[in-house]
Amino acid sequence: MKKKLIYTAICVFICLIIGFLASTATQSSVNTWFPTLNKPSFNPPSWLFAPVWTVLYILMGISAGWVWGKGFHHKWVKTALYHFGFQLLLNALWSITFFGLRNPFLALLVIIALLVMLALTIRWFYVVSKGAALLLVPYFLWVCFATALNYKIWELN
Repeated sequence: MKKKLIYTAICVFICLIIGFLASTATQSSVNTWFPTLNKPSFNPPSWLFAPVWTVLYILMGISAGWVWGKGFHHKWVKTALYHFGFQLLLNALWSITFFGLRNPFLALLVIIALLVMLALTIRWFYVVSKGAALLLVPYFLWVCFATALNYKIWELN
């Protein structure tokens, strides 16, 4: 039990650090470039993004910790965590492409790849731990929403 808590804490920490590092790419554009873009009517207020992403990164970390706690020696656990790591990198890459490079079209391609990888991650997490897979569902739904938002921003601009 103690090992699982340590694995979970490590995973939450890693997810929050990745989220923080990715957010540094957004800082210069959030207050300058992003406000100048045409946005769809369903664009949420800017203040909502930080708390939502913080909760999602925590849920992601808990989920990965639960999977890791099943034993990294197991092939399915390794496969699930490799998928998780790759989707986490795509998650960070989206911030870099959308805000850092200011390229909504390239970001759209990245977020579509993220959605595919996230669906595969949920599938593999489900094999290892149903609870861990369920913790990723809010993240998946938010990324679906973010994909639609990214598409409309690209289309409108």
